[in-house]
Amino acid sequence: MSDMIANMFSAIVNANHKFKETVDIPASKLKAEVARVLKEEGYIANFRVAPDKRQGSLRLTMKYTQQKERVIQGAKRVSSPGLRIYRKWDELPIVQNGLGTALVSTSKGVLTGQKAKEKKLGGEVLGFIW
Repeated sequence: MSDMIANMFSAIVNANHKFKETVDIPASKLKAEVARVLKEEGYIANFRVAPDKRQGSLRLTMKYTQQKERVIQGAKRVSSPGLRIYRKWDELPIVQNGLGTALVSTSKGVLTGQKAKEKKLGGEVLGFIW
């Protein structure tokens, strides 16, 4: 598996499309940080890292509205292992006219684009979620 974040986004979007309650993906520190940001921003209900004999598993609990509508409408991977996309804090993108969230890997951890702008931190733009 070469692009862990793209696979994570694909698993989230596929589970969301089928209205699954949970989705399990192989765990890593970066994926756990992305899941933490998604939970803080209200895109997922919860996440948990379950250790096993290898690398562990990251279980995401999906979130839907009372009317069974999807909270996550889409996700897009921006930076990839073959082409890293870095932006300064004042060049960070706005997603879906402010309705979405940019995920940025900074020196202070994974942050949303808005929080990175507030802290004046640039970094690698991991992806967008809306």
